[in-house]
Amino acid sequence: MKSSYPTVVIVGRTNVGKSTLFNRLSVDIKSLTLDYHGVTRDFLRDTISWQGRTFDLVDTGGVSLHKTEDELTEKSRQVALSMLEKADLVLFVCDGTVGVLPEDLAIAKLLHKMGKKAILVVNKSDTLLAQERQYEFARLRHQPVIVISAQHGVGIADLLEAIVAALPEKNVEHEEQKVRCRVVLLGKPNVGKSSLMNVLLKQERSIVADQPGTTREPISERITFHQEDMLITDTPGIRKKHTVTEKLETMMVGRALRSVEESDLVLLLIDAHEGRISDQELKLAFYAFERQYKALIVLRNKQDLVDEDLKESLDYSLSEYEFFVKKIETLSISCITGKNVGKILPLVDQVWHRYTQQLSDERELTLLFQQALIERPLFHQSEKLEIFKARQVATGPVTIALRVNKVQWFGDSQLAFFEGILRAKFDLKSVPVKFVVRRGAIV
Repeated sequence: MKSSYPTVVIVGRTNVGKSTLFNRLSVDIKSLTLDYHGVTRDFLRDTISWQGRTFDLVDTGGVSLHKTEDELTEKSRQVALSMLEKADLVLFVCDGTVGVLPEDLAIAKLLHKMGKKAILVVNKSDTLLAQERQYEFARLRHQPVIVISAQHGVGIADLLEAIVAALPEKNVEHEEQKVRCRVVLLGKPNVGKSSLMNVLLKQERSIVADQPGTTREPISERITFHQEDMLITDTPGIRKKHTVTEKLETMMVGRALRSVEESDLVLLLIDAHEGRISDQELKLAFYAFERQYKALIVLRNKQDLVDEDLKESLDYSLSEYEFFVKKIETLSISCITGKNVGKILPLVDQVWHRYTQQLSDERELTLLFQQALIERPLFHQSEKLEIFKARQVATGPVTIALRVNKVQWFGDSQLAFFEGILRAKFDLKSVPVKFVVRRGAIV
């Protein structure tokens, strides 16, 4: 959904504190910050309000005017320049501790050439060295100049006031709709998450390249389906734990898993061309579905590369986990050819309705479970398991509260029995079921 708020874009050369400033101003979205070049590749966006004015704030990778042979660096550069073209206001960030460098002069010249309204933000100013170098920034010929420390919050209120004063008047054509469903793309590196994100959005939102680790931060965008908004989040690829060694990658994996925790529904992408589902992908599926109780759909991507032998191999690999896979919707797709991509959002919509459905009233649920125990009694040693009351206490996920004779007798296998009863009665494919067991007959 296209925003009707003014766009404020943070630009500057690498490692001047753009992401730290973004994190200081942003409420909901946080950018990765580490003390070396090129951490941010894709742009991040959040909506900020100050003194009754609202604007979209965008964090970009470092801006360079020179093309490079490195594919990812060049794509990141192109993304930053594209966002700069669309900006209503630019926050031109420089490092106060090093003064003006040739790259700063080149960016200043570009902004003047483009005719962009810009605020010069001199960051890292809370040191004696930075104060000694402040006179240098007059060479950039940008006004106003706001001196800040993004890390320590110094000068941030002054910066926000300068932003509000410089914002163009832009009419809000409609009130932003509430997000109905939060969807996360999850999987190993290079399975096609970013490609799928771009296909669903019908734009180049996520940087796509062949090398693993292209996406470093969760990237979220709204998409409208049936006149309702979903939030789609592309996440960094998750490798096996023993391969996650660098601090950056550890942070990337943490962000991806946190995105799952904050989601409603997970699209787990697997590479069908590999001919099998890996242990890592199974762990991600179980984590999302059984530990986090998120709705789950498995997408078998790269079908354009799959022959009959690979298809049979993948089917056999999945059949080993039939007890789990039979609960989950699966769809074979190709982001390259577009095969079945048009079926993804309708399937997400169906699963969302199942995830948020009210199954039945208390009386019917209680009778359903009690009748099941009459037909197939369950025992702990010689004692019979009893259910006095059953009722649904929540949706998203479907949560069933049980009042029973002995809580400790209702372990995983017993609850799996009652889950099976529910799945046979109701349409719960791709939907987890959560049980809360309490002792006694009174609800």
